[in-house]
Amino acid sequence: MQGFSQVSVIGLGYIGCPTAVVFAGRGINVVGVDLNENTVRSINHGEAHIVEPGLDEIIRAVVASGKLRATTRPEPADAFIVAVPTPFLENHAPDLSHVEAAARSIAPVLAKGNLVVLESTSPVGTTRRLASILAQERPDLRFPLSDTEEVDVLVAYCAERVLPGKILYELTHNDRIIGGLTPACAERASELYKIFVKGACFQTDAATAEMIKLAENAFRDVNIAFANELSTVCESLNIDVWRMIELANLHPRVNILQPGPGVGGHCIAVDPWFIVHSLPARTQLIANARQINDSRPAQIVNQVKAALEKLPGAAIACLGLSFKADIDDLRESPAVKIVHALQQETTADLLIAEPYISELPRLLAGSERARLVEADDAVRRADIILVLVNHKHFYSLGAAELAGKILIDTRGMFRGIFSSETGTGQKWQRSGSASAGAAR
Repeated sequence: MQGFSQVSVIGLGYIGCPTAVVFAGRGINVVGVDLNENTVRSINHGEAHIVEPGLDEIIRAVVASGKLRATTRPEPADAFIVAVPTPFLENHAPDLSHVEAAARSIAPVLAKGNLVVLESTSPVGTTRRLASILAQERPDLRFPLSDTEEVDVLVAYCAERVLPGKILYELTHNDRIIGGLTPACAERASELYKIFVKGACFQTDAATAEMIKLAENAFRDVNIAFANELSTVCESLNIDVWRMIELANLHPRVNILQPGPGVGGHCIAVDPWFIVHSLPARTQLIANARQINDSRPAQIVNQVKAALEKLPGAAIACLGLSFKADIDDLRESPAVKIVHALQQETTADLLIAEPYISELPRLLAGSERARLVEADDAVRRADIILVLVNHKHFYSLGAAELAGKILIDTRGMFRGIFSSETGTGQKWQRSGSASAGAAR
């Protein structure tokens, strides 16, 4: 087969957009497809619609060179990469409607010799399901749904393995697991990714590749749940969980992760449920880890309510809304859930500091008690400081700004500033007539 002169990326979100950019940066003509007209407009103007270090500059360059353009409808290409959302429904069942819609959207423009790669994190069997939909839509083409290698369109699976904030580096440097519906599919997909991937491309079958992605995220989720459970135990025993973990990790075979207010993002907070949904009787550990992490926001809300009992009518500075530090991604963010619960369950004024957004998400907007403000303004005006995200912007705060405040630090950012600490990073010490953190 010949090389790839044009690649189409379906879905220009946090993974699809950077993927389109790195292909274009290697001289490939790339057509990005997204239903959101604002996203398409931004990219065609050479502007990133998401926050990711280095993305703005590269988008500007590849759009100016003519290597990247965006549209709302698929066009013919040599390879199609599907990078659309795969959320779950209320019962934690996977919602594959976006994958199915993407398959139907590209089916009319498929041609013999094309490659289709699913990148969306999906339950085992989704790649085969995508191929089945394509076969239904295009009975004139042969797809790899049997043992035969005689096919017209090759289909494979290759999930991303990147860390927000380092996506451009990790897209190119991390190893990739490429699963084909046939060995020929895996080989052709490897040829595609080797255009920009500097890491190794390991080939396997599609089902194994799908399971690997789910297992990677479930592994992280279980280990975060362990840290969060330790945090609860340490709080009850009046132990500094951050120091305990720091010292425990000196053991050469121990690497406990950091506790927090919960787990967010489209991957770790979602993907383990895909495994549980497939075999609920065999996945008790994974399900329990999900429940532990999902319960964390309610625990933090209860801590804030306890602080409000000591300071009735206090204003709360809520530092951070994104699901992790130094990005603008609010998907499944425990911080958003916590702030929303405080809106619903208290009468406190909520001064929200999130440097990576310009307006509050819909869930939080519309309330006079919730306002988006600068971090220093929020801390100055509030009586209770609730640290939800360890953005680098917040590290400039110190003892002087936090003195006389009740500090509930779910990220351990300010441990050591105060002379009395509990396991969750709260600092409680009597100062005057109110319970407050006392700076050293």
